[in-house]
Amino acid sequence: MTDARRPVVFIHGLWLHATSWQPWVDLFEKAGYAAVAPGWPGIADTVEGARANPDDIADNGIDDVVDHYLALFADLPRKPILVGHSFGGMIAEKLLGLDAAEAAVAIDAAQIKGVLPLPLSSLRATLPVFKNPANKHHAVSLTKEQFRYSFGNAVSQEESDQLFDRWTIPAPGKPLFEAAAANFSLHSPAKVDTDNQDRGPLLLITGAQDRTVPEVITRSTLRQYRHSNAVTELLEFADRGHSLVIDSGWEEVATTSLDWLAKQGLGPQV
Repeated sequence: MTDARRPVVFIHGLWLHATSWQPWVDLFEKAGYAAVAPGWPGIADTVEGARANPDDIADNGIDDVVDHYLALFADLPRKPILVGHSFGGMIAEKLLGLDAAEAAVAIDAAQIKGVLPLPLSSLRATLPVFKNPANKHHAVSLTKEQFRYSFGNAVSQEESDQLFDRWTIPAPGKPLFEAAAANFSLHSPAKVDTDNQDRGPLLLITGAQDRTVPEVITRSTLRQYRHSNAVTELLEFADRGHSLVIDSGWEEVATTSLDWLAKQGLGPQV
């Protein structure tokens, strides 16, 4: 019997393992969706395995990740709804622009081609990668202090440290270098078809305390979609940082996403 539930695919970003989505997967499953959270290409199935084998993910760029998810979608009964965080949010936008998804929720999404603001906090958050040009072809880990600055600044030190210990993994430097050069490259992999009139609805979520992807980047991203009549909305969480999908306030963000999907007529049953 064919599964009548809408598929939802969660896409993680840099430095977080796919299993960090598990509370979201459980909530969306309870709501009636068929939810999965596959990792990026080369990432082991566990946090421990990913930490032990950083070279397996090194040198994977944006197009590699997009192709990886397109291949996974081929096994689904229909186009999925996407929920992505950070670089996963950018990947979700790109896949939506390719008409590979029914809708997307992009949470604190990394900047796409055309976004010009580059706040100092973003530079500091990505310095662990950019301080060495060779990191374009390597996987880089964050220290607990770096995670506190770039992810956990809106929660307590204790919670930030707990999130770091539980979910962080090495991340490939290549996507960051690609995004940084996007506005100087005609065929950048960070380019998204923002003019697509026929794509599904898109919700951009921003945490106003985010240092890695500050609000100004998300608002600039919204402007990139001004030539499309497809639904594009922005929602702000005033007191949240980059850890908003994994910290103690995750459920508010998740239920807000569920409510938005329902308003778009994209409930769990097809």
